Amino acid sequence: MYQYTDFDRQFVRQRAAQYRDQLERWQAGSLSEDEFRPLRLQNGWYVQRYAPMLRVAVPYGELSSRQVRVLARIAREYDEPEAEVYRQALETQGALGTTHLPTHYAHFTTRQNVQYNWIPLAKSAEVMELLATVDMHGIQTSGNCIRNITTDERAGVAVDEVADPRPYAEIMRQWSTLHPEFAFLPRKFKIAITGATEDRAATGWHDVGLKLVKNDAGEVGFQVRVGGGMGRTPIVGTVLREFLPWNQIMNYLEAVIRVYNRYGRRDNLYKARIKILVKSEGQAYIDDVEAEYRDVIERDGAPHTISQAEFDRVAASFVPPALAARAGLPAEQADAALRQAAAREPMFARWLQRNVAAHQNPQLRAVTLSFKRRGQAPGDASADQLDTVAELADRFSAGELRVTHDQNVLLPWVHAEDLFELWQAARAAGFASANVHLLTDMIACPGGDFCALANARSIPIAEAITERYQDLDELDDLGEIDLHISGCINSCGHHHSGHIGILGVDKDGKEWYQVTLAGSDGSDLSGPAQAGKVVGPSFSAAEVPGVIEAVLGTYRDTRNAGETFIDTLRRVGHEPFKAAANGARFKVEEAA
Repeated sequence: MYQYTDFDRQFVRQRAAQYRDQLERWQAGSLSEDEFRPLRLQNGWYVQRYAPMLRVAVPYGELSSRQVRVLARIAREYDEPEAEVYRQALETQGALGTTHLPTHYAHFTTRQNVQYNWIPLAKSAEVMELLATVDMHGIQTSGNCIRNITTDERAGVAVDEVADPRPYAEIMRQWSTLHPEFAFLPRKFKIAITGATEDRAATGWHDVGLKLVKNDAGEVGFQVRVGGGMGRTPIVGTVLREFLPWNQIMNYLEAVIRVYNRYGRRDNLYKARIKILVKSEGQAYIDDVEAEYRDVIERDGAPHTISQAEFDRVAASFVPPALAARAGLPAEQADAALRQAAAREPMFARWLQRNVAAHQNPQLRAVTLSFKRRGQAPGDASADQLDTVAELADRFSAGELRVTHDQNVLLPWVHAEDLFELWQAARAAGFASANVHLLTDMIACPGGDFCALANARSIPIAEAITERYQDLDELDDLGEIDLHISGCINSCGHHHSGHIGILGVDKDGKEWYQVTLAGSDGSDLSGPAQAGKVVGPSFSAAEVPGVIEAVLGTYRDTRNAGETFIDTLRRVGHEPFKAAANGARFKVEEAA
């Protein structure tokens, strides 16, 4: 992990002190609500449906066990609303059918961040100061600026890696934090970077998507995509450069964002994202970026060129931890021991297949702890569960872990010989569901139970589908399926990229759900990034589980041997699946 310098620590702690001063002036009335609002947003504090929401930055998804313990402490001591606020929330959501609104929780997001839903603003300065003690903050997790830079959660350990993206992501983080020219962009701006041949970071769906590649001479550089995004107008990013030398990436990003800052729409919130500019201007936008890039190089003197010394300085923080150098069993012996344990324990065998990935070091594995289980929303973790995760990271992964794009947690430094012991500990903690990439490993935003922007609740839909598909044999038979749920068109649940996408919509003040099919995040399983297609008019909440069952039944009936859901859907076409989905609608007399 990147190690904060004295400057980094001083910067974060000064920011926390600055926020305390702003909060106290707002509380005293010397700072108006309109003046305070952008200041709290720039530190990650939203005001949601019932209470403030804090979004904590987790750069490229990496956390230490020490940081997780502080996140647990915040959940335990601060994530609790005032009694009257909670009473009103329960009463209002209860009228919709919500029976429980959890407190003392954290939530892992698709942006590899951590969120809290109930911390009172009066305690927000204490929380910022507590985060600063472990080099954490909420800076630029909101606002029209460059947000958290995300990566593949297997960065630095993936067997298909061309180059480790984390040093580049860290350099970009330092460059973009409080960048004076880009603090007030036309709209929020998100960057994703992957260093692997498989895109596990959904780079096509970001304002800027970067992929590390090698040219014919074996030199490392970037494929640069610009203008991706979901929301009301889902668009996959356009390739501006197939190969850009690695040391020029910051100069090129400067040009990309300068052109956006100059020409992006500021008169219309719904047309302000860079994707709209790229789509409307096409080649003219690309030409402007190239011209701006030449100016950065020739007129400005290429100020952001990454020197080898600077890259080496940052990359030194990303060397394998001491645990990785521990003497262990030879790879063949470790594999034989795992096969024997798997033969004795069928559930362990399933877990090895689904939750354990190969590692660059043949003695190690990357292990996913599943946060998709009955009784909790996808990505939710209680204070006690966070403490347990920290303990598992210390015991089995050199005190390091990663928040994944899919709202799980990954331990990147696990010795193969420790897998059985880790599985036992994870099972005892409830993190060993062998469902990674299966139907119940779904992505879901918090939805209408918490978010002020949501049109409908996401959590009850996720809960109903999870409850219906608890049989692991059935899940294994269905195979790998991406199911994504968003509570509104802002697409925080990434419904556009799901093989099955569910979008909450408002219809005459009631919750309805639109279903899409054949979306892709760009992974090897899903193919090139694309948005799913709507199957027809929206469905009531009660209809959704039956719709999913009908769609999956069509898959079972039409698939070839060994064929995945997404491959069957593309081979057969949408029509049989659309007919099945629409056939699952309740008849008028049944609904009555």
